[in-house]
Amino acid sequence: MKRSRRLLLLPALALAAGVVAVPAAQAAPEKHGDRHDPVRFATFNASLNRTAAGQLVTDLSTPDNPQAREAAEVIQRNRPDVLLINEFDYVPDNVAADLFRENYLERGQNGARPIDYPYAFVAPSNTGVPTGFDLNRDGRTDTGDDAFGFGLFEGQFGMLVLSKYPIATRAARTFQNFRWADMPGAMLPDDPATPAPKDWYSPEILDVFRLSSKSHWDLPIRVGRSTVHFLVSHPTPPTFDGPEDRNGTRNHDEIRFWADYVTPGKGRYIYDDEGRRGGLGKGERFVVAGDNNSDPLDGDSVPGAIDQLLDAPRVIDPKPGSAGGYRAAEEQGGANLTHRSNPFFDTADFNDVAPGNLRVDYVLPSRGLVPLHGAVFWPTSDSPLARLNDVSDHHLVRQDIFVPGR
Repeated sequence: MKRSRRLLLLPALALAAGVVAVPAAQAAPEKHGDRHDPVRFATFNASLNRTAAGQLVTDLSTPDNPQAREAAEVIQRNRPDVLLINEFDYVPDNVAADLFRENYLERGQNGARPIDYPYAFVAPSNTGVPTGFDLNRDGRTDTGDDAFGFGLFEGQFGMLVLSKYPIATRAARTFQNFRWADMPGAMLPDDPATPAPKDWYSPEILDVFRLSSKSHWDLPIRVGRSTVHFLVSHPTPPTFDGPEDRNGTRNHDEIRFWADYVTPGKGRYIYDDEGRRGGLGKGERFVVAGDNNSDPLDGDSVPGAIDQLLDAPRVIDPKPGSAGGYRAAEEQGGANLTHRSNPFFDTADFNDVAPGNLRVDYVLPSRGLVPLHGAVFWPTSDSPLARLNDVSDHHLVRQDIFVPGR
């Protein structure tokens, strides 16, 4: 195995007295070997999904795909140590992950320095896995909406974790198969045409239906002598449904899953794909990361959905932000002008009519870790790097964290 590497990280963005600090264009040079160096955790919905199985491997097999080059440049300019990539189609045996590393990340993109990730983790996703049921009641059972997670083929919109630090893969836990109905008090969708509660899905469907639209992963990251659990997921968007709100309720409970998992006494009901039960122990340290598709105040998610996680007693919300997001709300107008959330914290650039720009991507450390500098990579419109804003409708979110006792 290659040795892991540590980084020297940038100062945080500041938001004080209404003044927004402009971030540096590129991360500082890397530094090696000091146990006091912070670790940079990040999440990035890079939109590296394709419309057909095998297409991502084809696109990454040469170093010339424009979107993959831009996604790699975003990563190179932010230089995370531990990174979750959402919407990276699942391909077994790290085939797509290896191609992305070798042909894109390990090649400098447009003046950015190459970056090396010795460790990678992928696992199956519920997207595109057929259920055999008509989940959206359109009279068919073979559409993307009828899969355990929306997808045109198995593994579309999957996840990838890359790391400079070793991933304890034998101790990793995945929760792809956890049934939604096994969550106590689950917010199951309701058919508004009937008097019975929570009855959109039949008992036969609920007997097999999974909570995770993709999966939930607990990946222990070895940082020196310490372990930090990287808890990653990508809850379904709370839209593309009807008055039953089947996606909104699922989004709520996918977020709740991690809140229960990290709160002592609340995760006893949870079981992983190997049958092991329970959540994290009281003394375990963690970072929750991912595209949660939920803003604290705006958008279409169930009210309070993301607050379940942000307000969990062991979770810290450092609130990274960007000048670019703040300015974009003013420049784009539309729904952004009526939002209640501060646009400095926005992470996604959605349709300006509705829902507008939102904060939906999060990197949340636990108590016992020390959050330092954080940022959303959203260059302002007058920056030379503004050309990278269109690689995805999401922006990379990074958080520098000091890990005591390493």
